[in-house]
Amino acid sequence: MILKSLLTAALVLFSLPLAAQTPSAPMTDDPYLWLEDVQGERALAWVRERNRLTESELLARPGFAEREKAIREVLDSRDQIPTVSRIGAHLYNLWRDAANPRGLWRRTTLAEYRKASPAWETVLDLDALGKAEGENWVWGGATCHGPAYRRCLMQLSRGGADASVTREFDLVAKAFVAPAAGGFALPEAKASVDWADADTVWVGTDFGPGTLTRSGYPRVVKRWKRGTPLAEAKTVFEGRAEDVYAGVSVDATPGFERTVFFRAPDFYTSEMALLQGDKLVPLAKPSDASLTLWHQHALLELRSDWAVGGQRFARGSLLVADAAALLQGRARWTALFTPTATRSLEAMSTTRSRLILNVLDNVASRLEEWLPPTTAGGAWQRREVQAPYPGKLSVAPLHDPLLPSDELAEHYQLSSADFLQPDTLWLGRTGSDERERLKSRPTFYDAGGMRVEQRFATSKDGTRVPYFVVWPKGAQADGRNPTLLYGYGGFEVPLTPWYSGSIGRAWTTQGGVYVVANIRGGGEFGPGWHQAAILANKQKSYDDFAAVAEALIKDKVTSPAHLGIEGGSNGGLLVGAVMLQRPELFGAVVCQVPLLDMRRYHLLLAGASWMAEYGDPDKPEQWAFISKYSPYQNVKAEQKLPAVLFITSTRDDRVHPGHARKMAARMLEQGHRVRYWENIEGGHGGAADNAQRARMQAIEYAFLWQQLAGR
Repeated sequence: MILKSLLTAALVLFSLPLAAQTPSAPMTDDPYLWLEDVQGERALAWVRERNRLTESELLARPGFAEREKAIREVLDSRDQIPTVSRIGAHLYNLWRDAANPRGLWRRTTLAEYRKASPAWETVLDLDALGKAEGENWVWGGATCHGPAYRRCLMQLSRGGADASVTREFDLVAKAFVAPAAGGFALPEAKASVDWADADTVWVGTDFGPGTLTRSGYPRVVKRWKRGTPLAEAKTVFEGRAEDVYAGVSVDATPGFERTVFFRAPDFYTSEMALLQGDKLVPLAKPSDASLTLWHQHALLELRSDWAVGGQRFARGSLLVADAAALLQGRARWTALFTPTATRSLEAMSTTRSRLILNVLDNVASRLEEWLPPTTAGGAWQRREVQAPYPGKLSVAPLHDPLLPSDELAEHYQLSSADFLQPDTLWLGRTGSDERERLKSRPTFYDAGGMRVEQRFATSKDGTRVPYFVVWPKGAQADGRNPTLLYGYGGFEVPLTPWYSGSIGRAWTTQGGVYVVANIRGGGEFGPGWHQAAILANKQKSYDDFAAVAEALIKDKVTSPAHLGIEGGSNGGLLVGAVMLQRPELFGAVVCQVPLLDMRRYHLLLAGASWMAEYGDPDKPEQWAFISKYSPYQNVKAEQKLPAVLFITSTRDDRVHPGHARKMAARMLEQGHRVRYWENIEGGHGGAADNAQRARMQAIEYAFLWQQLAGR
């Protein structure tokens, strides 16, 4: 039962219905408050006019059509690796290409998947479904009940929003199970659902007034029996109105069946209780630690230093104890992983018998296998896995604990990539470094002559901040290179190397330098790296980002006129803040699906859930530090600012599009150089299909080449 990063997952799984997007908070003196009315006629008229002006300029730029086509070819390539997840005897994949823009949910066997051209069986055609039902459905995932794996709880969203409908689906009949025939179905909402048994589900959704948290996520979890009205579902667990959300996690492993309920007071803390009969038994842990119950083991990831049982463990450590002892209040913890100044735990996963750790070593991945003791009183055994380095590794075990005899119990998928090498998918097996090469992503551009460096900048307070520089072929440090600096710096999310055919085709092969900054606020060096730049210290993220920009200029990688910056969501806040604080460093800014009005962010959609990261602007002592960097409150007409392009989506029901709308309107009023483009669909990712994504990216690159290179 993996309970790590549940709050991060919540931002993907949960959402507010579109009808609830208009805030009911008191009016302020904000002259552009009307732009928060997401579907308002006046607001949408403004959006359409801004889109028209931006498209009339940027779509007419030389090479736009060719660039958009090149990006679309990458996204639609039939030679992409079909990413799979295991459901029973089959491997399932959601496939999108030019002919299937919303996707085919399809399946095959491992034997077929090993082939260069597997035979796929279509289970659901989302494009055909949308056409038949008159809806613009976008895939939201499926939770299937094992070990029979006939029924799934499928989530579909309109236009790519976080909000989704839930409908029961029959994998054998390849059809939805109608409610009249006893099928489970939930209306569009921010719902969380899981199976309790074949005829019962756990559900958290909008049950009516008082059942959502202030953040707009489920507060109540109910047990819902098949064939009964949702109104008759029995409440089993409740969080508090001020929580971020409440939920449930189910482990059906034979012999270790567990149902755990949890409430999250904020983004980084949780309280958990195990359901035993009709009673909830609290699980003792530090509030900000992530607890995983796996077989007879309890695994604990620490976000803070912890003194217990006469021992002291450092934040970022992974501890293990006996699960039964934990329930009895006598757990004795042992450290499996202890971080260092350069090594941190990024992720963990499990096969039938082993624990696999993904460790970041100077922002590159390494793998470790841990074998539990085979005898009482024995020690865990560690084995370092020999895998491609440096770069990014991702592990996805194939073990299904519900199958009594599972040939894939010790197998896992291993994906490896870096900035210049496309992803390769391997089939690995614990206990061995030998692995089978399953698939490789195409090389979408010629990387010959390119190189990657890891460098370090010195931030305002003396902290060394790493960053990657991807050099195009033949580039020299002459200060004239068009350079795009990307950053995020929030929510303990690390930016590790990745391969992008779109960036390669639209930027680096055209002579652009690409830079990724690993600033504080992210998770590159564990929880300490994150906690150094939250709340009152959020400014340190912006100082780090500016320090990387200064280093690029000092070392003549580029110069201010040729340096652009880009970031989305929290990264949109990052580039918005740094644009105002250090405008002399930049020639262009791409600000994607951003937070910008930090005075009202907690009143808009999921904003209240992020107060553990930014603070509460309603508290004067916290608004005192938030107000110093909040872009919407700090932009002034007399500032000389770089040109900026705002990108957002009407269907983004996570970060409210009002942030970008209002900032653009204010800057236009003040006379700044602003372009604005809002996709009507797309959710927080900005696009609902490959055509929309290609158009969005082509607009961004047209703007960057125009501003940084005059072409």
